[in-house]
Amino acid sequence: MFDRAFKRVNTFEDFRTELVEGKEKRAGAELVQESTKKQKVEDNKETAEIKKLMEIIPDEEKVAIDVIPLAVKSSSIIDWKIHKEGRKSYYQIIRADGKSQMYMIFSHMLKSFDREDLETLYKLVKAKYESTRPVEDLDLLLWGDLKTMFEPHIEDKVWRNQQDYKVLSWKLYDSCGVHSLRMQHVHIYMLVEKKYPLIPSTLSMMLEKKLMIDYESEMAYQLCKFIMKQLKKKISIWKHPLDVDEALNEET
Repeated sequence: MFDRAFKRVNTFEDFRTELVEGKEKRAGAELVQESTKKQKVEDNKETAEIKKLMEIIPDEEKVAIDVIPLAVKSSSIIDWKIHKEGRKSYYQIIRADGKSQMYMIFSHMLKSFDREDLETLYKLVKAKYESTRPVEDLDLLLWGDLKTMFEPHIEDKVWRNQQDYKVLSWKLYDSCGVHSLRMQHVHIYMLVEKKYPLIPSTLSMMLEKKLMIDYESEMAYQLCKFIMKQLKKKISIWKHPLDVDEALNEET
């Protein structure tokens, strides 16, 4: 009996300790809950702000002749050529199964291309024109658009002359992950995940014009967020000139 009583004494824990620990646990849980609630409010606020930078404009334009719907497309691109009908010229995209698509301008391709199509076409065009100059005007435009998109360089004319142009429209091609910037005298196509040497005034005009989309998507949301982040960073760099060299190195 003595041993049992002695054991109880040695293992005794003050009830006040239990109360304090219980109170601390509840306080910790309340802090986590409050922090989660606050974060959710901030996230909802950010989402609402970013949605204001988008404008849904369903595209009803007929974009291609003999178009193969993405849902049934089964083969990859193997070649392209310029197809002429009277005074009109088209890009003819040829696939491995013998089927083809024809587009009048590059932006029409982007409406039915996926990323694999885009990267395949870039490799084909690059292999042909990396060491020679395109003869056809349409081929010259195609190579110029693809090169700007996949191989941007801060010294290229299209980036150096930005300050002379106003942004007319900003559009997302969700199927292939490309956004386009239509400015005075120039049309720039960019991959959504890639950084380009856009100056603050251009970034600001893009957000003011709003991103034209066919429907809301995570890609559109992340793109707007990405452009906002770039603008804030570049404004900050302007306020701290010592960081300019580092910023230019990032762009190149």
